[in-house]
Amino acid sequence: METTTEALQTNKSQSIERDPIKTVIFASMIGTAVEFFDFYAYGTAAATYFPKVFFPSLTPTIAILLSLLTFGVAFVARPLGSFIFGHFGDKIGRKKTLVVSLILMGGSTVLIGFLPSFETIGMASILLLCLCRFVQGIGLGGEWSGAVLVATENAPENKRALYGSFPELGAPLGFFLCNGLFFVLESFLTPAQMVSFGWRIPFLASAVMVFIGLWVRKRLQETPLFRMAQTEENVTKSPLKEVFKTSWRQILKGTFIVAVSYTFFFTLSTWSLTFATTNLGFSNREFLLLLMSAIVMFAAVILGSSYLADRWGRKKLLMSSTAAIAVFSVVFPYFLMGQHNVPGACAFLFIGFFLMGLVYGPIGAVLPELFSTKVRYSGSALAYNLSAIVGAAFAPTIATWLAANWGLKTVGLYLGIMAVVSFIALAVTPETKHIDYTK
Repeated sequence: METTTEALQTNKSQSIERDPIKTVIFASMIGTAVEFFDFYAYGTAAATYFPKVFFPSLTPTIAILLSLLTFGVAFVARPLGSFIFGHFGDKIGRKKTLVVSLILMGGSTVLIGFLPSFETIGMASILLLCLCRFVQGIGLGGEWSGAVLVATENAPENKRALYGSFPELGAPLGFFLCNGLFFVLESFLTPAQMVSFGWRIPFLASAVMVFIGLWVRKRLQETPLFRMAQTEENVTKSPLKEVFKTSWRQILKGTFIVAVSYTFFFTLSTWSLTFATTNLGFSNREFLLLLMSAIVMFAAVILGSSYLADRWGRKKLLMSSTAAIAVFSVVFPYFLMGQHNVPGACAFLFIGFFLMGLVYGPIGAVLPELFSTKVRYSGSALAYNLSAIVGAAFAPTIATWLAANWGLKTVGLYLGIMAVVSFIALAVTPETKHIDYTK
């Protein structure tokens, strides 16, 4: 009976022409690659260069904390972006909103590369930095959910998690490109030159990826399931009102399901870079090289976990992976002890990113599957971006403060608590693998 139902759903979803798979992969991946490239550029700069560029008169610890607080501004703005882009994405379509979100996100990132320093215009430089970061967050608020809908609404019924991983692969791709660029720059420029102008180059370079992304997305059709909803007059005029009325429980569940992956990711990347270069005797280049090595494995595990989620189901895989992160949170402080402990740092990064790939891969399918077609953009965008506030907005700042005042074990406790919260959210959420995605 289950096989018959799946076959009927597949026939229904295939009744409208789809974009070629190569176009779907590239169009869904490029935006999230730009998103994460921008975020890594900001995270790396906030951890390493912004304390000297925008907070030069403060002590190093306070300067780093304030610099990392500006990192959280975009996360606060993201729900606003999800309101705006979710509304129009469910009302007029996925394609148009994705183009606008990419322009807004990429444009604000490039502007950061042109900002004058504190020594040039004083407090105005910090205000402009926060403004650019806020606008960037609004654009980011509609990016991920639109990208996963382009992927999953073009997917065969039994491959939604695999297709949903295409946007997820933008994370390691953006990470690798951004940190690779920082690695090259730091290989040829002195520390003084990096503080003076070198940190600006990655922000300016993101314009190239934005132009490529716009070119690809202009070639997209609207997704087949949204066109089907339009044909059946199943498009709501007030998506936000509808999603809060009918799907508020799904928003809460989705928020807490994803929260641990955000906390974990920025603990592994942004916080660990700051901690390793200020407390463990690593140079920025050394730790970036370790990060880039681990990120290659991260990409492979995303694909593997998504494949398994299509075969075994989302819930079973995510619950076991989240439980493993809770165990890791107890163990990892022991990896980061001692000066320049390369084996320990490698264990922290490689085990951490392996677990991160397991929990992150199926998310591209799980969140959209919680919502019906007519509110899918709004619902998944709200859940994803609220989880960014809960899990990531201040994660590097909190982890830095905990490590400085209470030791590494409290950073592990923080991660462990987030894992338990996500585990509970998964436990009360039904399996979504077999839902009728055309409704």
